[in-house]
Amino acid sequence: MNIYISMILAYLLALTVMNFWKSRRVKSQDDMMVAGRSLSVGKMVFTLVCTWIGSGTFIAGAEFASKAGWSAMWQPAGAYLGILVIYFLAAKIRTFGQYTVGDILEVRYGALARVVGAIAIFISFVTIVSYQFRAGGYILNVISDGAITVAQGQFMAALFVILFTVIGGMIAVTNTDLPNGIIIVSSTILSTPLVMLAAGGWDKIKAILPASHFQVISSQFGGNPYLKIPAIALSTFLLLMGVQSMYQKFYSAKTPKDAKKAVGLWLIGTIVVESVVIVMAVYASAHFWNEIQAGTMAPASVILQAAKRMIPLPVGVLLLGAATAVVISTGMNYLLSPTTTIMRDIYHRFINRDASQKKVILLQKFFIVLVGVLAWLLATKMSSVLENAYFAYTIYGVVITPALIAALASRRVTRAAGLVSIVLGTLVTVFLKLSGSIWPQIMRPLGDANADPFGIPIIYPALAVSLLSLLVVSLFTRPPDKEMLAKFFPEAKS
Repeated sequence: MNIYISMILAYLLALTVMNFWKSRRVKSQDDMMVAGRSLSVGKMVFTLVCTWIGSGTFIAGAEFASKAGWSAMWQPAGAYLGILVIYFLAAKIRTFGQYTVGDILEVRYGALARVVGAIAIFISFVTIVSYQFRAGGYILNVISDGAITVAQGQFMAALFVILFTVIGGMIAVTNTDLPNGIIIVSSTILSTPLVMLAAGGWDKIKAILPASHFQVISSQFGGNPYLKIPAIALSTFLLLMGVQSMYQKFYSAKTPKDAKKAVGLWLIGTIVVESVVIVMAVYASAHFWNEIQAGTMAPASVILQAAKRMIPLPVGVLLLGAATAVVISTGMNYLLSPTTTIMRDIYHRFINRDASQKKVILLQKFFIVLVGVLAWLLATKMSSVLENAYFAYTIYGVVITPALIAALASRRVTRAAGLVSIVLGTLVTVFLKLSGSIWPQIMRPLGDANADPFGIPIIYPALAVSLLSLLVVSLFTRPPDKEMLAKFFPEAKS
């Protein structure tokens, strides 16, 4: 067993011991779902970084940068704008202080909106968890030089994520995110100049990489890059503004002020990590260009290979540890969230309102295992982390985010409008996703893994339907009453 895999497995075992120790604090639903609403600013910042920086950054982001060059900067740009918007809403979200976004959707749009929203959240988050497992298998396979197969690595990633989450819920998530977040931020900052130096600098990569890698919108990515690349940024923006995992972190903060301060620092951390990972991926792609072109190296592995072959061992171990950490932390965050939705939005709301705290905790642990196994089974059938990430971001961003942000920011959006937006957004997104299998001839270009119906990324028509539903239906239905609005806008009482 090589030194890289030995040290990473030792770290995972240390996290296991820590989480068993911390799990003694889980005594109630609040502890399991929102860490007792006790998170400090420091823990909030690192857990937010870990929730967002996942395999979508280290694997899908690296694949994007390897294929599209500097155009990959469009992908995280949507996240930066999304965090900026969230900065102005964080205090209000914490003040509302429930458990899931379903709590918000039901107050504004009714019980059916909560149920349909829960379905969309479940589809999106199980997909996200599954590609974390897929990426984990891929990472452990590369790190071990093939000694651990992708299938074995997927199982190991699933095992650790399910175990950590079931042990202590949000308390385990936030305590795991603290050391993981420190490793992610420090390793990427330290590794970037070393990778740039090993690749030979700007002039050398410009001589190696094709001109399209230096275009603002690369012609080498997607069927219609002028639509596809901005669509990826848009899906990222919409996911981040409404993602339930983030809202659970805001609910977990000690105070609304702490939540807002943490978001400001989170923006800085995300910009730094996302940017330097893309820089590393572009420079590493140039360094390994002949292998990528020959098909002996997968574009998605450039960061992992850079850690092993371009930088000194101590920093390389740290960077590979970061790649493993993002899979564990992001997998935990997105596994806890849909099980919280099941418990809060379905079981507690419609089946058993009077369940004891002990029963709620035990049932959520059962669903964590069940959903984790489902995500692992899905991961075994998955091919592209990038494409699955894009679909998960799209369905969540189209179905949940418009209605959610309207609920928090608009007094005029109506109950009927929110419900119609959620239902139609779900139907249109799923229909367009399945359309390529039903009518393959409509995909442009044919055979392209990144193709969309008629060459138009599905997020554009699906989002248009979702937004128009909010606007048009609100114009023709009765405005919300002051009593309900006062829950979101205290000044509405007068």
